[in-house]
Amino acid sequence: MTWEVLEAPGLVTVQDGGRTGLAHLGVPRAGPLDRPAAGLAGRLVGNPPHAAVLEVTLSGLVLRAGEARWVAVTGAACEVTVDGRARGHGRAERVPAGAVLRLGPATAGVRSYLAVAGGWAVEPVLGSRSTDTLAWVGPPRVLAGTLLPVGPPAGPPATVEVPGRWSPGPVVLRVHPGPRLDRFAAGTLARLCATSYAVGPASDRVGLRLAAVAGEVLERTDVRELASEGMVLGAVQVPPDGQPVVLLADHPATGGYPVVAVVPADDLARVAQLRPGDPVRFRPA
Repeated sequence: MTWEVLEAPGLVTVQDGGRTGLAHLGVPRAGPLDRPAAGLAGRLVGNPPHAAVLEVTLSGLVLRAGEARWVAVTGAACEVTVDGRARGHGRAERVPAGAVLRLGPATAGVRSYLAVAGGWAVEPVLGSRSTDTLAWVGPPRVLAGTLLPVGPPAGPPATVEVPGRWSPGPVVLRVHPGPRLDRFAAGTLARLCATSYAVGPASDRVGLRLAAVAGEVLERTDVRELASEGMVLGAVQVPPDGQPVVLLADHPATGGYPVVAVVPADDLARVAQLRPGDPVRFRPA
């Protein structure tokens, strides 16, 4: 059974647990940026943890149900309707066969997650249904006209589970010292943690690009060329402009910019809903 995508004006991708264990071949992990929200959507419709969801970025999504199923929308706040009638966000909702499910544009946050009972059963690539937007490994981008297959339901919808609420104010990310801290001026890690940053407009699934509010830069004392080396999720790279970039789910397997710090993976879900201009701070882990 398939569901038809009627409208997909922004970036919509299929994401499951990710494509782990292939970095040595140059293949990014992918997977949802907001893993707690994606996991909640799956649990609400009775799916196992590995079932694929749709990650909808900012602009909404419209689908026609090929078969009656439970669905759940989590993550960024957005209007949810079935045949024009309002439905709940963060809870399981029944969609009849042939009905039109609409997710409106995000009104707070950036990425919404849509789970369907049985999961989105697109063809796996290298063992995963996740789409990597750096090299476009995995299922193709979801566009209007796409037919999305749906798997058999694994269980009944969950009882009520209240999602965490987005709280205003700067996101504070913990950091461990990075492996190339010695290429920077003394006290750089403390300077990183004392600086107020704002999310840059070029941020995406590859990296969170930051700009110091007061224009401070992280000064390199060793400017020699650095050979490309393996990159990890959460690595804080510093390109020549001195402004940090936090590597996210679609980060490249290697990189040549020095890594001044590393953000624990558990903190990264908090940046998935940040918009350009939103404040970010660091603190020692």
